[in-house]
Amino acid sequence: MTGVCLMSVLSGTRTRPSRVRGLVPTLVFLGLVVAVVSSLGAPLIPAVAEVHHVALVDAQWSLTVTLVVGAMVTPVMGRLGDGSARRTVILAGLALVVLGCVLAALPLGFAALLAGRAVQGAGLGLTPLTIATARDALEPAKARPTMAMLSITTVAGVGLGYPVTGLVAEFGGLPAAYWFGAAVAAVALVAAIRVVPHARHLKRARLDVPGAVLLGAGLGALLLVISKGEEWGWFSGAALATVVIAVAALVTWVWHERRSSHPLVDLRLLRFPGVLAADVAALLSGTGMYLLVSLIVQFVQTPPAAGGLGGSVVVAGLVLLPFSIGSLLAGRIAPLFIRRGRTGVLIPGAAVLALVSVGVFGFVRHDYAVLAVVMTVTGLSVGTVFAVMPGMITRATPPHETGSAMSFNQVLRYVGYATGSALSAAILAAHTPAGQRYPETSGYAIAAFAGVAVWLLTGVFGILLPGRTTPPQQAEPTGAAEQVLVDESVADGLPGDEDEGARG
Repeated sequence: MTGVCLMSVLSGTRTRPSRVRGLVPTLVFLGLVVAVVSSLGAPLIPAVAEVHHVALVDAQWSLTVTLVVGAMVTPVMGRLGDGSARRTVILAGLALVVLGCVLAALPLGFAALLAGRAVQGAGLGLTPLTIATARDALEPAKARPTMAMLSITTVAGVGLGYPVTGLVAEFGGLPAAYWFGAAVAAVALVAAIRVVPHARHLKRARLDVPGAVLLGAGLGALLLVISKGEEWGWFSGAALATVVIAVAALVTWVWHERRSSHPLVDLRLLRFPGVLAADVAALLSGTGMYLLVSLIVQFVQTPPAAGGLGGSVVVAGLVLLPFSIGSLLAGRIAPLFIRRGRTGVLIPGAAVLALVSVGVFGFVRHDYAVLAVVMTVTGLSVGTVFAVMPGMITRATPPHETGSAMSFNQVLRYVGYATGSALSAAILAAHTPAGQRYPETSGYAIAAFAGVAVWLLTGVFGILLPGRTTPPQQAEPTGAAEQVLVDESVADGLPGDEDEGARG
């Protein structure tokens, strides 16, 4: 107990050993809640249209509204989570997910479903808070792999969540999928109440309200035009006006943040190559990931007469399962390179693998076995990129900025997701003959080559940007006091790498 007590005294809070041991699986489970919230979107759009008797373009809002709200609240949750209110913010986010799922499940009409999906958007802000909690509550030897695992969880959960929610919706109806989401979030809420530690030792975070409003307006407008541009027309008055609003709000936000004494996101951190590389990688890899996922989901469900495979929504979800397997495999492989000091090769190497897999889809896609290989390799690539990013950011940021920096990185992922989805839709729409419902097969090839270009850019930036990521004044302490904590916590049986802890 000596190590735990000493850590508690230094941190200003008391954490029970049982809570420390149960913290990692609880944080991972919270990451799965984010995946469930995501899986309640794209796969269920046709069911939403059918049940609520609305057009597919209107049902698309059940995905768009969640992404928009998630992008708006994630930076706010990340900044508040950098202070003593972190536990409260996590619990509030989970409670909102439960409320949103219940609201969407009740037979109150399409407007209530959209409101529920909007409330669920708060769940998308949980990932950076779990990463900040792991960095703060765990010893360094355990924190590093845990942060990488948490970054991967939401990616791996996509492949797991899509077939599960598809099965629930197919056999239990649309409301059953949302009740399933409510149950998962409720279990996570109970676990978080019992396990997630307080952060009273941290100062209360000051919220930059003008910055939050400007960033929320800018990102909301940007994601809105990305998601609805094809429906509106990219050069329509509505689309152009929304672009002007997005640009004006984001430019003003950058100007404000650079002059604020307590910014929502400390943009000065972007001067460190590691942080900049992680943010660029988040945007590009998110775009490449969702571009391919969107293509495959639609291609599998396209009838054979129109050049597709004619599978159901459940089959389309199962095709994504290898993506999760590849992502989880990345969580095992990436640490081996990191421990050997080969972090710099991971993003370029992952980009090359993804580039090849997307290219294969462009040429050969009429076989489920080929799709399984493509999704496995893509999952390995995306999982590797996402596993590296937390370490790149935390090595260049002080602990009190972790939540904010990770939340901004998460926001860029969401922008990438929406961009990839919109890009695939725009290309396929351009190759859909007038009066036809399904695109020509050439559209999938061209969209795949666009994905190749995205991953090529990812590889180039992965080579050019990283460099040294740890500023000397922000390096992790390695003095005698920290060594006593590590050694005594290992002696007390806390989770971690005992050999690494003993070596210091």
